[in-house]
Amino acid sequence: MKRMRLGINIDHVATVRNARGGNHPDPLNIAIIAEECKVDNITAHLREDRRHVNENDIKNLLGKLKIPLNFEMAATSEMVDFAIENLPFACCIVPEKRQEITTEGGLNLKSSFEISEKILKLKDAGIFCSLFLDPDIEQINLAYEMGADAVEIHTGKYCDSKDKKLMNKELDQIKKSAFFAQSKGLDVHAGHGLNFDNISEIAKIEEITEVNIGHFLIGEAINIGIKEAILKMRSIIDNSRSVNV
Repeated sequence: MKRMRLGINIDHVATVRNARGGNHPDPLNIAIIAEECKVDNITAHLREDRRHVNENDIKNLLGKLKIPLNFEMAATSEMVDFAIENLPFACCIVPEKRQEITTEGGLNLKSSFEISEKILKLKDAGIFCSLFLDPDIEQINLAYEMGADAVEIHTGKYCDSKDKKLMNKELDQIKKSAFFAQSKGLDVHAGHGLNFDNISEIAKIEEITEVNIGHFLIGEAINIGIKEAILKMRSIIDNSRSVNV
């Protein structure tokens, strides 16, 4: 089984910084440490309300990192223009509500046909474009029809399930969705709520080529250090896929 790419979301480094004001901790410093740990990309979500990372953070990441930046964004003209101006390697379009604490689910492409226009503009600028979706075959097919390069499957319901039967049901849906997405030629990513305890079953899904993990690893950095947290996650993923590195 091929090595699974691991991306680190550094949004909540900025959350800690913004709680006090000033410049510490700097998301760029954590991103550089992650890069030294051989993660495959850095993810950052520039929200409408700028609750964590801001424009300068994105520009600093693009200016200093050697690995790709995965720029999470709402499907707004402002964000499309910012992406085209700054040219991250990839953009992941996500749903966004000002009142939510974190992204609560995937896009509803049935009522978001304007997203296809945003995808076209991003791809014309040479930006790899993914859509954050629930594990729903109909939604994934719409992503394919809209011209997305990839889908990122929302793993939140699987991760949050307390009942084993429900967890297995959600896992099965993720597997079916990943298989369908790959059959359509889409790159398949996954993320939301992943941690040391639940990543293994996701890592075993061969069709999923990348996972993006943020809040848990930034939280674990307080407990054991960011390097240790990243390397432990990398080890669990590789062992689950039986990858020799």
